[in-house]
Amino acid sequence: MNEKYDVVIIGGGPAGLTAGLYASRARLSSLLIEKGLVGGQVANAEWVENYSGFPEGIGGSELGQLMYQQATKYGLETLLAEVTGIELQGERKVIRTTGGDFVARAVIIAGGSERQKLGVPGEEEFTGKGVSYCATCDAAFFREQPVAVVGGGDAAITEALHLTKFASKITVIHRRDQLRASRILQEKAFSQPKIEFRWNSTVEKIEGGDVVKRIRLRQVKTGEESALEVAGIFMSIGLKPNTDYLKSILSLDVTGLIITDGKMKTEIPGIFAAGDIRHNSARQAITAAGDGATAAIYAEKYLTE
Repeated sequence: MNEKYDVVIIGGGPAGLTAGLYASRARLSSLLIEKGLVGGQVANAEWVENYSGFPEGIGGSELGQLMYQQATKYGLETLLAEVTGIELQGERKVIRTTGGDFVARAVIIAGGSERQKLGVPGEEEFTGKGVSYCATCDAAFFREQPVAVVGGGDAAITEALHLTKFASKITVIHRRDQLRASRILQEKAFSQPKIEFRWNSTVEKIEGGDVVKRIRLRQVKTGEESALEVAGIFMSIGLKPNTDYLKSILSLDVTGLIITDGKMKTEIPGIFAAGDIRHNSARQAITAAGDGATAAIYAEKYLTE
């Protein structure tokens, strides 16, 4: 075993960082484990306009870094590693990671979600060669070239709007006949001359040579097939929770999200969940932060009682 902690927090997004802030300020020995980018999904957002305290908005990456600075100010330790399992040994929880094993009296799971894949021919083959899951990361590679965005929610339309700064044309492909995105995002997209829509359509195949050249589409109502010439395709069809390693110890809903009560407690005493990984989460950075604070407060109560 490596070190023992009062609390181990899994995930470095708004939920995990806020949990770390509250836990470390409560003078609990705390370790936060993150396998990728500090800030979580919010770090991929070019600009965040709906986080309280920033009336002019703030870059997603900057917001994540500020959260990290504040959380670590009070003694929160951090580790870059992937959690592979949790083993229960009485009241002790052993967290297995690629960076060693750690023992904790309480665990806050805030690992968030990853972008869902479409699962069509050519997707794996062309990932990094025209297939992308992050417009903020890759938009600049497609200057003055046509691209497609798959999806109809807030994330997809935000990606499409960001791409207008680089691409020559953006085609939003949506399997329904109306968007699920918020009204303000829809208004921006419909007024943007670079964005057009393919309604009631699905991507059947991605084709190309060394890089993406075209995508094959199917009209879901008529079955008609067509080809769309693009240099890139951005997938934004939802998120998959990072909970595969938890299936043997926690109850998950049908989509893999962790079931908690209003205090962020799971069915196992001392294990809490917060943020997008939790059933019925609002999937917003600000509500994730609230979840993280709540989880840390009740983790402290669990430890002291």
